[in-house]
Amino acid sequence: MKLGAVLSILIFFLGIPVSVVSSPETRTAIQGDVVNEQNTPIAEAVCTLTGPLLPTGGVTRKTDSRGEFKFENALPGKYRLSCAAMGFYPVKKDLEVAEEPILLQLKLSAEVRLRQTVGVTEAASTVVPEQGAPPDTLSTQQMTDLPLTEQKFKAALPILPGVIRTPDGRINIKGLPENQGLMLVNSAEAVDPVTGSFSIDVPVQAIESLQVYKNAYAAEYGGFTGGLTALYTRPPSSRWEYEVQDIPPNPRLKNGQLVGLANVNPKLYVTGPLLRSGRLNFSEAVAFDIDKQPVRGLPWPKNEIKTRDLNSFTSLQYIVSDNHLITVNANVFPLRRQFANISSLIPQSASSDYDQNGFSVSLADRYVTKSGGVLSTVLQGTEFDSGGHGQGPADMRITPDGYDGNFFNTFNRQSNQEELRTNYSLPAKNWHGKHELTLGGSFLRRAFEGSSLSHGIDLLRSDGSLAERIDFAGQGRMSASGNEANLFIQNHWSINERVGVDGGLRYSAQSLGGKANLAPRFGIVFSPGKSGRTIIRSGLGIFYDHVPLLAADFAANPARQVSLFNSSGVLVGPSVMFNNMYGAWTAQRTPLYSQRPFGTTPYNLTWNVEGNHELRPNIALRVGFVFSRSYNQFFVEPQSSSGAAAPMMVLFNNGSAQYHELEFTLHTRPTPGTEWNISYVNSRAQGDLNTLSQIYVPFEQPVIRPNFHGSLPSDIPHRLITWGRFQTHFWGILASPLLDYHSGFPFSWVDERQNYVGLPNSRRFPRFLSLDLKLSKEFRLPLPWIKNHKLRGALTIFNVTDRANPRDVYNNITSPFFRRFTGMQHRFLDTGIDIVY
Repeated sequence: MKLGAVLSILIFFLGIPVSVVSSPETRTAIQGDVVNEQNTPIAEAVCTLTGPLLPTGGVTRKTDSRGEFKFENALPGKYRLSCAAMGFYPVKKDLEVAEEPILLQLKLSAEVRLRQTVGVTEAASTVVPEQGAPPDTLSTQQMTDLPLTEQKFKAALPILPGVIRTPDGRINIKGLPENQGLMLVNSAEAVDPVTGSFSIDVPVQAIESLQVYKNAYAAEYGGFTGGLTALYTRPPSSRWEYEVQDIPPNPRLKNGQLVGLANVNPKLYVTGPLLRSGRLNFSEAVAFDIDKQPVRGLPWPKNEIKTRDLNSFTSLQYIVSDNHLITVNANVFPLRRQFANISSLIPQSASSDYDQNGFSVSLADRYVTKSGGVLSTVLQGTEFDSGGHGQGPADMRITPDGYDGNFFNTFNRQSNQEELRTNYSLPAKNWHGKHELTLGGSFLRRAFEGSSLSHGIDLLRSDGSLAERIDFAGQGRMSASGNEANLFIQNHWSINERVGVDGGLRYSAQSLGGKANLAPRFGIVFSPGKSGRTIIRSGLGIFYDHVPLLAADFAANPARQVSLFNSSGVLVGPSVMFNNMYGAWTAQRTPLYSQRPFGTTPYNLTWNVEGNHELRPNIALRVGFVFSRSYNQFFVEPQSSSGAAAPMMVLFNNGSAQYHELEFTLHTRPTPGTEWNISYVNSRAQGDLNTLSQIYVPFEQPVIRPNFHGSLPSDIPHRLITWGRFQTHFWGILASPLLDYHSGFPFSWVDERQNYVGLPNSRRFPRFLSLDLKLSKEFRLPLPWIKNHKLRGALTIFNVTDRANPRDVYNNITSPFFRRFTGMQHRFLDTGIDIVY
């Protein structure tokens, strides 16, 4: 199915409601206040509204200093409102919304029995509807208040326990990189179709909530072996509103002198009705970025990664009737990044640029039947083009002190993806408890074509003599396509008020992988005793990944020819050509080789157990353990002997990875306007080092070493992450500190030919410590065009303690700087002014 066909279907669907519906539809507001038993307002209470036409998990609001909350643009229908606060028992209320606004006062009783998820999740919940492993959740407000290096959702992910961002910028969940995870935007996949990278951005202003699952046991989820990240966007409003963020640019200062602009990051969000009837509503979020990110260890001004990107997310929502809602979203995400991979050891001249262009269009149809069932359908088409190239045609040189010359590889990929998902949630049935059954299926098509061309690489000794030469042969024309069909059934069984069980089964068939993959899932949640102060959760599941399109046409990569030289510059033996092949192992542990893939699918087995306990009315503790093991992972292995008929570069399909994590998280609200989250995570991540994504994403590695099983780049045995938000006594300034302290990232020693010396990834950088602080204040100015809006000014201080935190190391044993760390970080500031509504 081509993207043009998807657009035609969208137009067809949009044309239907106009002819069949003529009566106007109104939206209304659900608002009120939350008080205690003495009728004193409760600030920072969390209120969650759920209903058939709302996103999964509902919509969340927090009460202000007067205890007030407001949900706007509610369609007529049935809803459930849940409000909870630390130190109080949660209250639930079923609502019947008509045309008139609803005004409520919810009274929370003391003697807390709060059963919300401990951590950063905002939504209050009880045992009955919970899963065995609910996600960690961040709201837009939290992402706005906290000190993030950039206002993008990827920058917020590492503040969650168990999420690691490695120095190369990759997000890792359960020890695996984002390429082996999955990102959903409004239930549809939003990743690079070829690599699986989280390259498709969504403006922060458009995001309602950000959820991260380490254990997504619901059978509707599949296509990953790592973690699942889910974004839900804000629905358009029936009232015209706007918001502008990061209005002034940030200057670049050097030795106290103004030398230009460091970044320009204006953002705009506009929403309102397109028809007077309120049936058709619109929202537009635009983020434009010009960033010049300095890299310590290189001389200014040739030490900057220069990024220019535009991200536009448009949403149209059409109200067909009280029980029928259609939403169309369009996302545009062009980006250009110059000198994308520079470091202290890679100057701009030896770096690669990265470019991408693309857009996605989706239609979501949500219909509530007369019996109370909910039918949800999502249809999406994505076009994604990407490319990378060096700064010139000169051969690349790798010395003991880093890179020189021009980066060796140029690639271009044009890809597309079409996806159809449909779920039907049956009305709840009572039989030995309450059953909520959901079944559905999906179809996914991915395809790409492109090229990969490389020029020579010289590996030099410390005296400048040539040690090794790598040349490339072949046209490097690549293409692949694959189809995948999935079916699932899942049931949430609420046995009673204290026990809930989730069970499900997912079936998938892939043209590039396994033809019949069965993935059972199970989860349980239990609250012992009558107090509800303790919740125990556990789950077990199998997860099948998508087969990477890069693996489907691996053999088309240019072949590598390796020539070795002695210290006098004389060729040692004949040059060796490594042709690309696919490899597998038989049950007798003998290798098989082929020019075609063997049709296997990577999969993962995960289980967890977790306990949540309310220590005091305003303090809650979570203790959890996760074990994860991945199988049939793709890894690259150069073979010149050991049973190989000829030297080959082999893509094997029997790689593995394992991860375990012990987490302690303490969540507290000492006062209504204050919250703190403190997490300690002990974890280990082990696996094959030459994974497909590690070798080819985002840029191909110049030297491919023999594969080893060892500590993965995300292996961080100890990590303490804590953040909070509190109102100060100085002019009502909101202070939001963020402390991150963890073990150093692993690295390896290498020799003059870049081969490992000693055990790979057995060395570590110094321990990392960073304290960041954001100070923000809302105020008003008597200007006509913003008199009804608040302004928010912010000052962010990164690395308050000015700790060095080196990013690079001279790891070549023949370098005169061997063992020296470099790329030391410094304290720096960021400012911002927003117009908020």
